[in-house]
Amino acid sequence: MTETILNRADPSAERPTDSQPLYRQLADQYRRAIGNGVLRPGDRMPSMRAFMQRHGVSLATATESYRVLERAALIDARPRAGYFVRVPPQAALPAAAEPDLALPGAAQFVGIHSAISTLVSTYQRYPHALNLGGATASPDLYPTGALQKAALRALRARPTLLTAAGPDQGDPALRAVIARRALAAGIQIGADDIIMTHGGIEAVNLALRAVTQPGDTVAVESPCFFGLLQALESLGLRALEIPTSPSTGLAIEALAFALHTHPDIKAVVVVPNLQNPLGSVMPDAHKASLVELCARAGIPLIEDDPYRELVDGVQPPRSLKAWDTDGTVIHCTSFNKTLAPGMRVGWINGGRWHPRIGMLKFAQSRHNEQLSQVVLAGFLETSAYERHLRRLRDGLRLQRERMAAAVAASFPDGTRFTPPCGGMFFWIELPREVSSAAFFDAALEDGIRVMPGTVFSNAGRFDHFIRLSCPSTDLDLADEAVRRLGRLAARMAAHAFKR
Repeated sequence: MTETILNRADPSAERPTDSQPLYRQLADQYRRAIGNGVLRPGDRMPSMRAFMQRHGVSLATATESYRVLERAALIDARPRAGYFVRVPPQAALPAAAEPDLALPGAAQFVGIHSAISTLVSTYQRYPHALNLGGATASPDLYPTGALQKAALRALRARPTLLTAAGPDQGDPALRAVIARRALAAGIQIGADDIIMTHGGIEAVNLALRAVTQPGDTVAVESPCFFGLLQALESLGLRALEIPTSPSTGLAIEALAFALHTHPDIKAVVVVPNLQNPLGSVMPDAHKASLVELCARAGIPLIEDDPYRELVDGVQPPRSLKAWDTDGTVIHCTSFNKTLAPGMRVGWINGGRWHPRIGMLKFAQSRHNEQLSQVVLAGFLETSAYERHLRRLRDGLRLQRERMAAAVAASFPDGTRFTPPCGGMFFWIELPREVSSAAFFDAALEDGIRVMPGTVFSNAGRFDHFIRLSCPSTDLDLADEAVRRLGRLAARMAAHAFKR
């Protein structure tokens, strides 16, 4: 029965009991979503395939629904990119075709959430797709057994861990061991200078709330982790995207220019070590210059640093906080990437905003769950954590080497990427004629999940970029998936060229 419906040529034949044709009912749903701001100017509409699957309708019905919206001047079709909510002429963004990214453009209110929601709802329909778009390593690269044993020991020693409330700032023993370990990053703080958080994203949210008000401008890297763009949107903040290099990180000169020309900048957010998605590591000289620049301007510098210990080498690089002499840097990090993604344990040192962040944390979510903190405290105090980090870095290095070789061998001419010196991300530039949004949809159909470049910017950049990650320890399986992606990119590039 479903097959018959999907193959009908007449969209009005798929008519429900309501007298209005289904395609008009669906068009009215999206008309209302656009009218009340759920879908905003510039938001990408679902692809035809996604629309058909979401509503259980035929291609003819989906096409006619979009024609209704087009005739009402609510959406526009962009060649090889899909349909987008129409941007009225008076609200048009600065020319997206401008190739010169040496200087930042205008700050914009962030509108990325609907795009992320569409992305998530799309890939949730493919639960068995191989995930080459994630942001954590494979579970078998983490010390699952050791953490399970540590949890059992903790519960035997402290039976009320699950039933008693913990300290507001977090477990004292964990904060003490974090303060000792922070010395390796060049950070000199005490246990009382640390507040435990629900992962790194809560730490960043707290930092932003402490130093901004709705309507303020925040300077961010470009490309930028989409989770940060979502956080900015939820707080009603503008994002000013600063060009960022895959080798040296955020462009200090461009930020200096932005601070001079945009006096409404209230904070800068940076991932200095293994930036997401570029994988860049900022040199020490750049880190020192960045901290000095923000201190001189009186602008808080929010450092998001969850990947530092994944950088290759015997000694991981230092954090920005190592150069902070007056509390300018708010340091945020977590153990999500290095030890236990499922525990969601992060922490923050708020610099001179630390008391306000403590108040905001108490108001927002109170104390963190205790068991995970006690488990981590016991694990971090032993040499097991350092042994685990060495194994994790070695495992990720092997995966990156295999993935780099597979990309180089399989992707078409015009593909460019810079292999990172640690972590799990590859930021890949596809041939210009290949849309990452279309590539995302086609890859999912082939059972592979990637991250399209469009979600790493709020300014319409990076449409022909993708982020790949190395979450699978089955190297042969990952190699074959990358080869399939390469063949897909080649087909899409050749098809676009013929057109």
